[in-house]
Amino acid sequence: MTDPPPPRVVATPAALQAIARLQAARGPVIFFQSGGCCDGSLPMCFVEGQLAISPRDVLLGEPGRCPFYIDHRQFEVVRHTQLVLDVAPGAPEGFSLAAENDAHFVIRSRLFTGEEEAALACSTQGVSS
Repeated sequence: MTDPPPPRVVATPAALQAIARLQAARGPVIFFQSGGCCDGSLPMCFVEGQLAISPRDVLLGEPGRCPFYIDHRQFEVVRHTQLVLDVAPGAPEGFSLAAENDAHFVIRSRLFTGEEEAALACSTQGVSS
């Protein structure tokens, strides 16, 4: 029996707690990872419906039951890594919702192993657009 493919995006306990607080206060939220020079490399968090998602954007997963999208061009760059949603001190950049008072969401990453890459190659999990 083959192991299921690993999730393309996961969240730390701190990020999951921040998401739960945001959902309780604001309702459903989504994340978008662009990677453009003007947008920065931080994930952007929005109240659901405040950001138009392109049909070409890639849904990586739903950490904390929040859709997490990435620009299709950026996905090609990071497709071999697992994104780890976390929280760090400081105000968010741009139009992103804060993770909490004086904290923002950040992305950390790790490369998939060869076995994980093989499992992902046999799956469409985390690559819907």
